[in-house]
Amino acid sequence: MNLQSGTFYWPTTFPDAPSYPALEEDLSCDVLIIGGGSSGAQCAYYLADTNLDVIVIEKSTIGSGSTSSNTALLQYSGEKMFIDLINTFGKDYITKHLNLVKKAINEIEAASKNVTIDCEFNRRDTLYSASCAEDVEKLKNEYEFLKMHNCELTFLTKEEIEAKYPFSRDAAIYSYNDAEINPFRYTHALLNYAARKGVRIYENTEMNGHHYEKEQNMMVVSTKNRCSIQARTVIFAAGYEGMEIKKEKKASFVSTFTVTTNQIDNLSEWHNRSLIWETARPYIYMRTTKDNRIIVGGLDDNTNYSDDRDSKLIHKRDQLIGELNKRFPKINAKAEFFLSAFYGGTVDGIPIIGKYEEYPNSYFLFAFGDNGTVYSQLLSKIIVKEIVEGYSPDLALYLQHRPIVNKE
Repeated sequence: MNLQSGTFYWPTTFPDAPSYPALEEDLSCDVLIIGGGSSGAQCAYYLADTNLDVIVIEKSTIGSGSTSSNTALLQYSGEKMFIDLINTFGKDYITKHLNLVKKAINEIEAASKNVTIDCEFNRRDTLYSASCAEDVEKLKNEYEFLKMHNCELTFLTKEEIEAKYPFSRDAAIYSYNDAEINPFRYTHALLNYAARKGVRIYENTEMNGHHYEKEQNMMVVSTKNRCSIQARTVIFAAGYEGMEIKKEKKASFVSTFTVTTNQIDNLSEWHNRSLIWETARPYIYMRTTKDNRIIVGGLDDNTNYSDDRDSKLIHKRDQLIGELNKRFPKINAKAEFFLSAFYGGTVDGIPIIGKYEEYPNSYFLFAFGDNGTVYSQLLSKIIVKEIVEGYSPDLALYLQHRPIVNKE
């Protein structure tokens, strides 16, 4: 799968990232993680402090897949409003989901402080604005729900937005205690932590087959290195490429586009360097980086053909810079890095832990959606809890066959 094309900013922030050998022998383990991106690293981090024997394999190099194009806005709100999710799942279900997502951001912060590599984690406020007057009432309802569930936020009027930013919107939710992170450094930091705890990590080791040994109750994974790994449990944490192993009908793909600018001398008119996004679909989102660049992305396109996606990159790049200039006309921003990529979501707005009969003793981590890093943290913890303790009470919320019935 051609996941993304273009030029990538995040790897330039960590040119001396750790590297790992390719697999050269047959092995066995308790848990095999397939995928060395963010999801695989988050699973490895949680497993590192258990007594289990853990192996991670990555087909290329660590963080070289979708992690390199992840813009890593860490938020509890997502593309589907919670008030819409309630219509599908019911209030109790979505309240649990909201609380778990909020905890996952805290877990990311705790992990970033527990590792030795700087992940560039920063708490940030978020401005979530109404793109048109017709969206104000719905935004107000979303605010009321979040406020009722102890989220720290306020509702801004047009005048209050104009007092804080050099652009205007009819209204906005202004949230506190969201965050941002460098996803490439975070992935390396977690795997470096895991490796120091004894987790074995292999790069340039691509799976090319698998089967189940019923008598031994083991999954056997073969690699293109002509090696095999026997594992009691397998976590398929291969991101979007996991769909090539097991097609999940609740997942869908579009194309998205991202620009990372030159370093900006003066960001003083950007209130609190907040995360910025909007109610429009497709929407525009923005954040800043540790070295004072701006990441602006969005303008999603319904195509899921890579050639079609990539043919639109230059036009989308120029559009994104234009959208940035509309909002911050005094900032002299140029596109220094720009890319096109596939973006995976789910039809019901909730990420997925897949457990399938044809893959015994296995989990598929599909942290799809615009909060992918947060969802990965949440799902990783649930999966590891079930592996280690035999049961996780939150697993049923995210299984692929979760109920889509409003029980209110």
